[in-house]
Amino acid sequence: MTPPVALALCSAFLFAVAVQLHNLGLRHIDSRRGTLISICSSAALYWMLSPWFLESWYWFTTGAALFAAIGLFRPFLSANFAMAGIRFLGPTLSTTLASTAPLFSALFAIVLLGETMTASLIGGTLAIVTGVVILTYRGSTKSMWPVWALSLPLGAAILRALAHAVTKLGLDVVPEPLFAGLVGYSVSLLMGLIAASIQNARIIPAIRWSPGVTWFLIGGIINGISLWSLNTALKMGQVITVVPVVSVSPVISFLLGYFIFRKERFTPRIVIAIVLIVPAIVIIARSN
Repeated sequence: MTPPVALALCSAFLFAVAVQLHNLGLRHIDSRRGTLISICSSAALYWMLSPWFLESWYWFTTGAALFAAIGLFRPFLSANFAMAGIRFLGPTLSTTLASTAPLFSALFAIVLLGETMTASLIGGTLAIVTGVVILTYRGSTKSMWPVWALSLPLGAAILRALAHAVTKLGLDVVPEPLFAGLVGYSVSLLMGLIAASIQNARIIPAIRWSPGVTWFLIGGIINGISLWSLNTALKMGQVITVVPVVSVSPVISFLLGYFIFRKERFTPRIVIAIVLIVPAIVIIARSN
């Protein structure tokens, strides 16, 4: 397995672990406060590491501007789009539409980066998207929803896909994956704090230490490491190779829920998704 694919799988695994920890945290604290705590924890991780990688010239490059632009919409805005989509459309339709992110990533990679798709990459990407859609499908959708609400999960998928392509562009200027995470998370944290102040939400004063805060803090650190791994994969490889592999995190999350957290069960749908996704990863790895 090539290093970019291995790093992408590592990122997917760590993101799945963070999701499970955040689910534990939601038993004690609401998602808005939890998300802000998680982003703050991720940003703090990068700033603590900054003495070992940060150079002053990084800040005066177009790469820094690109990483800051990413922070304006990921993860704060894209996550809110995803949650709003679930609220209007229900989890089934919303997660199904959001699972199309690898397809948008391929489009941006071709248009913005000049990358090329091979038949094996197209087949592997479509197999992974199909598997994730099958895995995230929950059986029923809301009977009534406004047409414009479809833009919410699709918007979240497009923003995530755009972030991958823009990160690759920024890494071509400043080839330091840690700097990309530091700038992106710092800007995203600032966006979260501004949004909370506009909404007159007393988020920070309302936070009290609890098991939920602990889980979100740990989850944020793991998310930060996951992004580090993803950015390193993007630096070394191509977007069209890395992103489909990263998108298998729902499968890993399910396996963690089954074997460790004991809250999932195998069904024919799960088996079909895994049978589609695992060979697809192999195909993408070989094509790389």
